[in-house]
Amino acid sequence: MQPSILIVDDDHDIVRAISLLLSKQGYRLYTAHNGLDALDIVATTPLHLILLDIMMPNLDGLSALMKIRTTKNIPVILLSAKTEDSDKILGLSMGADDYIAKPYKPEELVARVQAQLRRYLTLGSVNTQPDHTLTVGDLVYNKDEKNLTVRGEAVHLTSTETKIVELLMSTPGRIYAAEEIYERVWNEPSYSCENTVMVHIRRIREKIELNPREPEYLKVVWGIGYKIDKK
Repeated sequence: MQPSILIVDDDHDIVRAISLLLSKQGYRLYTAHNGLDALDIVATTPLHLILLDIMMPNLDGLSALMKIRTTKNIPVILLSAKTEDSDKILGLSMGADDYIAKPYKPEELVARVQAQLRRYLTLGSVNTQPDHTLTVGDLVYNKDEKNLTVRGEAVHLTSTETKIVELLMSTPGRIYAAEEIYERVWNEPSYSCENTVMVHIRRIREKIELNPREPEYLKVVWGIGYKIDKK
């Protein structure tokens, strides 16, 4: 099988250089120069990997990544001139699989691409039926029975709260924007959803945290979204 890779960067020279580099490896390549065009390709094209620049017009890379993660588990490698550890941590927390700072060595890029493809193609189809239990520290959620225990005690959640908990616990450490939570839980467009999501998050905290004012698990990342912290 010939792996398919989407290269997304608003710098046309960079896209051409990466395309030339990866074409020598025999990959099928697609290109885009902004986040919106990238989403169109993701929605219509079978892909095995995405190389995604962060700073782009129309839709930046992190926003595009969040939308991709609502439906796809394709490996995503972020490309960015930002080299601060906080930038890398933010990108990885939002669902990226790897982060490469510009400028990078061509051989490093090829090696990272090969590593992600190898992992995805060899392990991506294994265990397609996920484990029925999600565990994060003292939180244990049974996806079949739709119930949550915290420190060994059963916790009563509403149907909506249950969906939010399952979503956040499915990928501990990943930050979900309020808009994404709303669209995936309520299954409708996220118009003015911030307060609605915030209220449900607060109620969940009151049920699972020893001290809701200083939460151990359910955290707010200000200006970005919510996450269940890894333990």
